[in-house]
Amino acid sequence: TPVAYGRPATISYDKDAKILTIVGASPEDFQNVWRNYLDLDRDYGAIKTALAADDPVMARAIEFGSGIRILNQEKWETLVSFIISQNNNIPRIKKCIESLARTLGEEVGEFGGRTWYKLPSPERLAAATEEDLAPCKLGYRAKYLIATGRKVAEEGVDSLDKLAVPYMTAGETVDALREYTGVGPKVANCISLFAMGQIDSFPIDVWVKRVMHQLYGIEEGDMKAMARYAKDHFGALGGIAQQYLFYYITHCEDLV
Repeated sequence: TPVAYGRPATISYDKDAKILTIVGASPEDFQNVWRNYLDLDRDYGAIKTALAADDPVMARAIEFGSGIRILNQEKWETLVSFIISQNNNIPRIKKCIESLARTLGEEVGEFGGRTWYKLPSPERLAAATEEDLAPCKLGYRAKYLIATGRKVAEEGVDSLDKLAVPYMTAGETVDALREYTGVGPKVANCISLFAMGQIDSFPIDVWVKRVMHQLYGIEEGDMKAMARYAKDHFGALGGIAQQYLFYYITHCEDLV
């Protein structure tokens, strides 16, 4: 059950019947929120055909994770979530985000037998202390979130819109995001991809290093060569290619 744009819902997909079900969404919410959030208007069939052409590695990765889509997430909440994500594992990231929302966030309603909250606003984080965040067990990330909250609160949360398509290129977006405390190259590329519409962003983490080394023969420590390869071979679809490769290396037992 995600909370997106202040709305909790349960999303499921029946592969056989090819039916997407969103429990908790009105027809208006589907059109105005979930349709774009789930990237339903992008032609992934054409993208998969383009990426797989003359690339048997990518063709296998696409076949393995053919249903993957890039979510169009809220900019502020994506910035907060990926600052929390650094040097962290997924179960703990989820706990930290849920705890932060519950501790400082705004209640968005009852759904599925529980109360849901969204992440705190920039102003709420800007006014917080590290002691206020202590229950969330964020460690050193707490001071990053407070500093970033202050910057966004000062500039206005709408300032994040100017970091996205069509105002900036992916490179410009990444450079701008790195001005926020706690945002390094990998985190900036993730935010650029998942919230700023920059689908040519190619985040490189330990798993992408591994898959680019194992399947494309690039030295595992040479991130510049990986970025160059992505730009030359995947081009404007680099972020989507990255997601197929990431899913492949993290879920295929023959590779892990």
